[in-house]
Amino acid sequence: MNLIIRFAAIMLSLFAAAYFLPGIRVRGDGWIVYAAMALILSIVNLVIRPVLKFFSFPIRVLTLGLFTLVINAFTFWLSSYIAVHYFKVGFHVDDFITAFLGALIVSIVSGVLSWLFEDKED
Repeated sequence: MNLIIRFAAIMLSLFAAAYFLPGIRVRGDGWIVYAAMALILSIVNLVIRPVLKFFSFPIRVLTLGLFTLVINAFTFWLSSYIAVHYFKVGFHVDDFITAFLGALIVSIVSGVLSWLFEDKED
């Protein structure tokens, strides 16, 4: 159940990012696009993000962890690129600044939603 809540939180956070940022364009069947993009973003974060974090360890130490925001923006942009070019999902991010802001919105909104709806019984 926790996985479903997290997936729904990512979908809603992608919707929020697309709503607030004009540099993110969504084409196609709305929630299907958000679900596909959430799946692609989750897979990229699962596979590629740890590799990026490992190789960027020295610069993350020098920047006191702030370089992680750049990694988040890159994985967000990469997920959009993969979605558009390989899976023909209509979630396009215009540039890196939009990806940076979109990744911030997705991180904050999905974190808050996951916290609000997490199972408190554990």
